[in-house]
Amino acid sequence: MSAAIASLASYGSDSDSENDSESKTSLKKVDPANPDATAHLKPLQSGQTMSLAVLNSAPEVAVKEAVETGTHLDPFLKEVTFNPTFETMFAPEFGPVNPFKSQQMAAPRNMLSGYAEPAHLNDFMFEQQRRTFSTFGYALDPSVDTHQVTTCSYIGAVDEAEKNKGLTVFESGAKKTEKRKKVKGGDAEEIDNFLGPWAKYADEKDVAKPSEDEQKELDEITAKRQKKGKNEEEAPGEEKTILHVKDMYDYQGRSYLHVPQDVGINLRSSDAPDKCYLPKKQIHVWSGHTKGVSAIRLFPKSGHLLLSSSMDCKIKLWEVYSERRCVRTFIGHSKAVRDICFNNTGTQFLSAAYDRYLKLWDTETGKCITPFTNRKVPYCVKFNPDEDKQNLFVAGMSDKKIVQWDIRTSEVVQEYDRHLGAVNTITFVDENRRFVSTSDDKSLRVWEWDIPVDFKYIAEPSMHSMPAVTLSPNGKWLACQSMDNQILIFGAQNRFRLNKKKVFKGHMVAGYACQVDFSPDMSYVVSGDADGKLNIWDWKTTKLYHRIKAHDKVCISALWHPHETSKVITCGWDGQIKLWD
Repeated sequence: MSAAIASLASYGSDSDSENDSESKTSLKKVDPANPDATAHLKPLQSGQTMSLAVLNSAPEVAVKEAVETGTHLDPFLKEVTFNPTFETMFAPEFGPVNPFKSQQMAAPRNMLSGYAEPAHLNDFMFEQQRRTFSTFGYALDPSVDTHQVTTCSYIGAVDEAEKNKGLTVFESGAKKTEKRKKVKGGDAEEIDNFLGPWAKYADEKDVAKPSEDEQKELDEITAKRQKKGKNEEEAPGEEKTILHVKDMYDYQGRSYLHVPQDVGINLRSSDAPDKCYLPKKQIHVWSGHTKGVSAIRLFPKSGHLLLSSSMDCKIKLWEVYSERRCVRTFIGHSKAVRDICFNNTGTQFLSAAYDRYLKLWDTETGKCITPFTNRKVPYCVKFNPDEDKQNLFVAGMSDKKIVQWDIRTSEVVQEYDRHLGAVNTITFVDENRRFVSTSDDKSLRVWEWDIPVDFKYIAEPSMHSMPAVTLSPNGKWLACQSMDNQILIFGAQNRFRLNKKKVFKGHMVAGYACQVDFSPDMSYVVSGDADGKLNIWDWKTTKLYHRIKAHDKVCISALWHPHETSKVITCGWDGQIKLWD
């Protein structure tokens, strides 16, 4: 490169002599490896003769058209703006073949599923063949000329086509039969004998009789129905009772309902004990139920008898004092008994069971006085505690209603239908003028007696279902067993507000309606739990004081005796009832 620049510099000098001398010197300096680099700048040597090669400035070049004949069409083009030849249209595609394409994929396609040849078929013909195919299973092969129809030209069910002689849906319809003849209707002038358009058909039958086979079927169905009906009617009618003690009456003619006065405590007093204590040990077990015990209730006021209902369909009455025997068994339900309730005097009690019956029993004789049903399962039952309303009771049903019956007439006298789920509990408050109900709809409703509209509705998003509710002995508080493993306390006067300071926790009850109870002096709260334990909390501090393993299965109910300082009765799904002191 430096040599080229040097030679260019010498190119512009004035004299030839200088040129010559410089060219000589420059020649000496030329790069020996590439002498051609400056060949065009050297003067021609006179001594030597050179033959110049003739250069063609415009050589003939192979024309592009000659190499590539025809224009190429994009195979995906839908429209061509010129008139191409056959060769152009059907020339092979350029470029390498895709080795991964299957033969099916590589085949020419004009639709997703393959190549459809254009066939000229009008809409009616197409629809006719389509319907024929969907009805009879055959259709004409569209690729065969229709003028030369043979049996081979059908696709699908060829046998059907032969049988129907290839008729299409539109052709194979049955021919219209002749009109049915009517009885001649006399003359229009004769008003009595004129039948006109109301005349009967000549072959019309007045009475439709089932055939022999149909008659057999009908007889079977009616027999089944009658059987079913009988079973349902028979269900309540098998009440019986068993007396387990030798003599029903003592030497003075008093029955077991008489309150004993030789038990070392005054059971007739209305005063609660001054101070209560924690129960420590088990002192008795009442066993007699073959399945889990669902509820226990003490005899009103005195508490000298204990009534228990069980899943073995039986109800038993036990002594709480002296020999603690089973006094009487009441049998009359065909399914598990869910709830029981004494009247104020204890002479009668109600039972609610899964056989959809509520039954009123005589506690002394064991006779079933009246069965009640509205074809729904009763979940809870309560007598109205007012002395003048002892003939009325309410029951919470599985169909979301609270139903009020009158014992004297055995009729439903009121329905409280506002809940959105099955009703679990009914508790009377405010001197029995009102009652509180809880339900599977996770709400608590307060009702005025005999007014079927709730005047208070408590439902919070954080609230859970509360399937067990107990009123405190002083009538001020409601203890509700909540399904989030805690006992909530609501005020039972006027406002029905949740007492947020009193929440009793520490036990597991989710899924079970474990009954809560208070000690008579309001110092303790007791409840069973799902593990069969008896839990005792302090009312003031809400501390869990004591926990006793009471049952092998769920401890479903705990009752504190109203006259005793430390006697608690528990029952569980292991079929046992236990007394703790």
